[in-house]
Amino acid sequence: MPIRAHHRLSSVVALSLLYALLSPFNLALAAKYTMVISHLAPEDLSSNEFHPAMKHFESIVEARSNGEIDVQVFGNGQLGSEAETAKAAQSGTTVQATLISSGAMSSFYPDYQIVTTPFLFSDYRVARAYFDGEWHANFMRGTIKASGLRYLGTLDDGGGFVAFTNNKRLIRTVADLKGLKIRVEENPAHMATMKALGASAMPLPWGEVLTALGTGLADGQFNAPGISLAFKLWEVNQFTTLSGHVYNSISWMMSEKWFQKLPANYKTLIIESAREAVQVSHGMAVLAAVRGWQTSCEKFKQCYMLPQAERDKMAALARPAWKEWITKDFKVKPALVDTLWAEVARLEKAVNARDLKLYAQ
Repeated sequence: MPIRAHHRLSSVVALSLLYALLSPFNLALAAKYTMVISHLAPEDLSSNEFHPAMKHFESIVEARSNGEIDVQVFGNGQLGSEAETAKAAQSGTTVQATLISSGAMSSFYPDYQIVTTPFLFSDYRVARAYFDGEWHANFMRGTIKASGLRYLGTLDDGGGFVAFTNNKRLIRTVADLKGLKIRVEENPAHMATMKALGASAMPLPWGEVLTALGTGLADGQFNAPGISLAFKLWEVNQFTTLSGHVYNSISWMMSEKWFQKLPANYKTLIIESAREAVQVSHGMAVLAAVRGWQTSCEKFKQCYMLPQAERDKMAALARPAWKEWITKDFKVKPALVDTLWAEVARLEKAVNARDLKLYAQ
């Protein structure tokens, strides 16, 4: 082989080896710690708040640890259901963190069902003050003992506040709910709320919802407006009402066993970066909710936003029935429910007073 050709071949081989050594796979091998995060949402940066928040977390953790922590984000349920990935995170061997909805969260921390209180929050300010506040953080410390999972933060599932959709009539008052067959998550808290409001609750997995609505098996459902947009629910339902009777939340949980193996500086890094990622998710969630609601009012036959007076009427019916269910059937201590309600009421007064002091003077 001519010397010049041999030299060119050697250069190609050398470059190939360099690219191989710098590949993500080999960089991962060079990392001291691996943090696999699972969620169910699509792996894109515009249709949901989960993937953008987790990808932001990945970027800042890897940069701030100089590559010693390799964060790997898997969406679309690739690693399994919420329950499956949460169980895996308990050992922290194959999965180190996962995002869990309120229904699934209750399997690992039953007391979490208190957060499904109907009409718990009046607006986003109060919801954020609660979920990003001291009371909820202290409450969620119980997950470590109960399940071996450490709480990192709450993401607003699709924007948090939910809207009804249905095929029968526009829901303007509680009387309009009477007799409607409303699909709910397989969550007894939602079933108790619908029963108290006069509707018939029909628990179904999400994969069956569009067919149920299209065939009339179910009259309607409720989810954040971003879900209406993502799944074009106006194609199977005619009416939508933004009621906000439930605030859907997603808990970000991490393996306590894995966390305790980290050095102190990386524990701090994970916590600080997670809190930043949660703040990023809030903006994305509200964007999804606003886009979903505005599009809903264009696409559905009719849309309506419940005024506070009607929300109060519904709350007066739903909350006592829900409390009876959670304390008698679900065996949550009444004092815990009362303490939560008192804390949210305190936060609402504090947030309103602060805002008026800062901006109305």
